[in-house]
Amino acid sequence: MLIDNTVVYSQKYKVEIGKPGKNLYYFFDYDERSYSINMEFQHFHQFYEMCIFLDEKAGHLIDGVWYDMRCCDIVALRPTLLHKTEYPEGAPNKRLIIQFSIPPMISSFENCMKHIYSIFDGSCPIYRFDGPYKKAVLEKLNDIYYLSQNPNELTELAIHNKFLEFLSLIYLYRDKNIYSNHLDFDSITNKVYSITAYIHSHFTEDLSLESIAREFYISSYYLSHQFKRITGFTLTDYIQMTRISNAQTLLLSTDNPITDIAFRCGFSSFSQFNRAFNKFLHQSPSAFRRDARVQQSRSLLLTKFID
Repeated sequence: MLIDNTVVYSQKYKVEIGKPGKNLYYFFDYDERSYSINMEFQHFHQFYEMCIFLDEKAGHLIDGVWYDMRCCDIVALRPTLLHKTEYPEGAPNKRLIIQFSIPPMISSFENCMKHIYSIFDGSCPIYRFDGPYKKAVLEKLNDIYYLSQNPNELTELAIHNKFLEFLSLIYLYRDKNIYSNHLDFDSITNKVYSITAYIHSHFTEDLSLESIAREFYISSYYLSHQFKRITGFTLTDYIQMTRISNAQTLLLSTDNPITDIAFRCGFSSFSQFNRAFNKFLHQSPSAFRRDARVQQSRSLLLTKFID
């Protein structure tokens, strides 16, 4: 079926090339999601992810900033970027999720790929095109869908090339992006989401309910109650979870000592970091790093046998 006369969609349809953790990996997931499975807190991936919304309305929270989404909006998420989707109450929402990893190109194309990947590093990670630009970009996704329907010995290469064309057009048309974030929230909700964004930008600093209340000219008592009502978390827990999520990224992507990571993420002591990590993840930071590396090693070993 066609969504908005633009995107081909088939519920529960999936296209997969390669395996997670490999240099070349693609996963296209056409499905529905509903309000009942909204994630509790923001999460991150070690791969690139794109989300194309295919229904009337939803929201995306990225590093504490709320983005209002409409049909055919494209979300471009680089690895380790904290995010979560918020689906409205009512009927399930259609969406296409694309997870991918592209191997390094030969040196002649390195600069081209740097330009393409820059679409994931802009101040606004949402792309909304109109008219012929929208049609041209989304047609590349439709080409991938149709190629996967009739596989042959060159299908994977053809899908890879079409996806590079898709990314390239987003880059070439980036100045045609008409996305504008119109929030229909009341003033206190807008302020709370301004505060969540502030926390994600300042989590390494000494933050407290009182200091943030002063920064945003609001009483600490009122902020405490409204923050919990709107986000579902106490402000203190939100600060700690933001720090823990960023610590997870460093534990997975670096060999830095755990104590250094604790202080780098805004904790005043290692014991405070360890308590918070256990509280939210139910294991120690060292166990988290060890388990993640064991899982990665097993995955790499398995793929050697599969290949």
